[in-house]
Amino acid sequence: MITVRLFGMTKMMAGNQPMLSLPVADGGQVKDLVGAIERNYPEIGELLQKKKVLVSVNQEIAQEETVIHAEDEIALLPPFAGGGTGTDHIEENQFVRVQQENFSIDQELDRVRNRSKRIGGIATFLGIARDRSRGRDVDSITFEHYEGMAQKKLQEIRERALKDFDILELLIIHRYGEISIGENIVLIIAGAEHRVDAFRACKWAIDELKQITPIWKLEHTPEGEVWVEEHP
Repeated sequence: MITVRLFGMTKMMAGNQPMLSLPVADGGQVKDLVGAIERNYPEIGELLQKKKVLVSVNQEIAQEETVIHAEDEIALLPPFAGGGTGTDHIEENQFVRVQQENFSIDQELDRVRNRSKRIGGIATFLGIARDRSRGRDVDSITFEHYEGMAQKKLQEIRERALKDFDILELLIIHRYGEISIGENIVLIIAGAEHRVDAFRACKWAIDELKQITPIWKLEHTPEGEVWVEEHP
């Protein structure tokens, strides 16, 4: 038997189960797992065939031929919303966080500003929970995340931004759990010598976050709950 973690809409399709146990042999392949899901949960299987749901193995996106074992951490990832030791590592972790509590914009701005006296321009993106989405009234929002993998992907975004853009620092914070209308959701701050580089890095980071980070948004509306698949 292989155990699979569920998130977002896949959990709802499986009767709100957080995990599935499927009859797949140890040492089988991801395509065998997909076949078992198609037989037992055809609605989820259809999404897998359309590539709207991906399979991850040990927090990496898997291919059909990827070999799986009973001890592996396997998960189904619906469309997204949207390491080391020592002091230096702990400090860097402050620049990439997935947390339930709110954050202080002023404190986070100071955190980036204090990284270098060469910073001459700072660009920020602040995402806020709004009360209307796709023509529906929204009462509140709940964000679910794949713990561990979400942080890993955000760290990859930071590292790529520091490498590919002419910036000196990038901070990313995303909240999870239930968030009331008007509350902060996500904050990205890019610090550079010049404003143009800061703007470019900040825009790229939020666009990339919505593409690759396993965070899912559940909107609570007067008509019921809706998992949001696409994020402008």
